[in-house]
Amino acid sequence: MAIKSVSIRIDSEMLDKLHVVSDYEGRSLNSQILILIRQAIEEYENKHGKINIKK
Repeated sequence: MAIKSVSIRIDSEMLDKLHVVSDYEGRSLNSQILILIRQAIEEYENKHGKINIKK
């Protein structure tokens, strides 16, 4: 699996809050965001079925 980077736009208040959450969880901001993305994908797949990526 290749690791790619993405750039996002986020307002400063939300970014500050994400820092607080990630610090509380003992994670880096990047790790916390990845966990949130994984949770969103899992919720989607639970509701709509597995996402199949065609290559």
